[in-house]
Amino acid sequence: MWKIIKELKRKDHPRYLGGIDFFRYIGPGLLVTVGFIDPGNWASNFAAGSDYGYALLWVVTLSTVMLVILQHNVAHLGIVTGLCLSEAATKYAPRWISRPILGSAVLASVSTSLAEILGGAIALEMLFDIPVAVGAVLTAVLVVVMLFTNSYKRIERAVITFVSVIGLSFLYELFLVDIDWPEAAYAWVVPSVPEGSMLIIMSVLGAVVMPHNLFLHSEVVQSREYNKGDEVSVRRRLKYEFYDTLFSMGVGWAINSAMILLAATAFFAGGTPVEELQQAKSLLDPLLGNGAGLVFALALLMAGISSTVTSGMAAGSIFAGMFGESYHIKDIHSKLGILISLGVALVIILFISDPFQGLLISQMALSVQLPFTVFLQVGLTSSRKVMGQYVNSRWSSFLLYFIAAVVSVLNVMLLFS
Repeated sequence: MWKIIKELKRKDHPRYLGGIDFFRYIGPGLLVTVGFIDPGNWASNFAAGSDYGYALLWVVTLSTVMLVILQHNVAHLGIVTGLCLSEAATKYAPRWISRPILGSAVLASVSTSLAEILGGAIALEMLFDIPVAVGAVLTAVLVVVMLFTNSYKRIERAVITFVSVIGLSFLYELFLVDIDWPEAAYAWVVPSVPEGSMLIIMSVLGAVVMPHNLFLHSEVVQSREYNKGDEVSVRRRLKYEFYDTLFSMGVGWAINSAMILLAATAFFAGGTPVEELQQAKSLLDPLLGNGAGLVFALALLMAGISSTVTSGMAAGSIFAGMFGESYHIKDIHSKLGILISLGVALVIILFISDPFQGLLISQMALSVQLPFTVFLQVGLTSSRKVMGQYVNSRWSSFLLYFIAAVVSVLNVMLLFS
């Protein structure tokens, strides 16, 4: 009899996952988190902290809230349809709309890869005195080997390890400085726009809310119970995806905030603007000790490698999706997407005279492309034809379109400034 009862429970009632089972669903969100604690973020955050103190912490808070909403929404698209954002756009959007947007997204992925590779190269220069050009080649080659030879699960575990190292590194750095926590708490929630700060604001925004991460999340979230399309499995995945996204974006918010806090305390207080990441390390050494500079460089190297991996995956997903295919490293279009993104970025790096300024401009370029991707995403997730019963509510659609409008307005302000 007990056997019959257990069988009935198994068939008729979904198994509710406990706290331990929740960790089975952690991973996709952290892959996205790597994308917004990349070297481009480091440049933007250290510029924000060293030039304006705590004043721009609110940008990290605002952009992270926007990021949670957008990433949660695009993950729903991947879970419900079994398609990444690029595949869904190719299948459901008119060609005259999808092609230009996806093409610009590929270019945005090049801009992203530029920042990621450049960050790894700068870290290698800090640690081993390797020229930036040589370090860029080494970083790109290492990432291509990782992507072409490792399975998704191995990459996911490696990236989670890298995020842990980065987080612990900044926790260590913060213990070495004296933070004005009341002032920081105020700056986290009260917006201010100091004179001349619009470029930095847009850079921080573009460094957190990144178009390639929207494509990436819709792809990698499908790794959880991919072949289970029944309603119970879909609802379970939707529920735990939100926890994964909220937790992962919270980790990213903390690390990005820590960068600004460190720069504000170590550099702004002394009136020392940071104009390159190498300078930040050299200034940390006398202020906080040689260990601080070494930890800083090591964390930057981890950020550079891991974010280049996710940037390459996103580029492969976007490019393959243009041909109606999902990302798979054995697929020729996925490989071409990776090589285009990393290869073109590497060539550009070889001709950059000011790496730090290159990082800032690359992040601004992402924020310029972002509204197009967001409007495309919201249009798809607001379509009952695409999403069925999981279509956006009117309130959700309004909020998502409002976020896209805010980003667009900020871009216009940037042009006028």
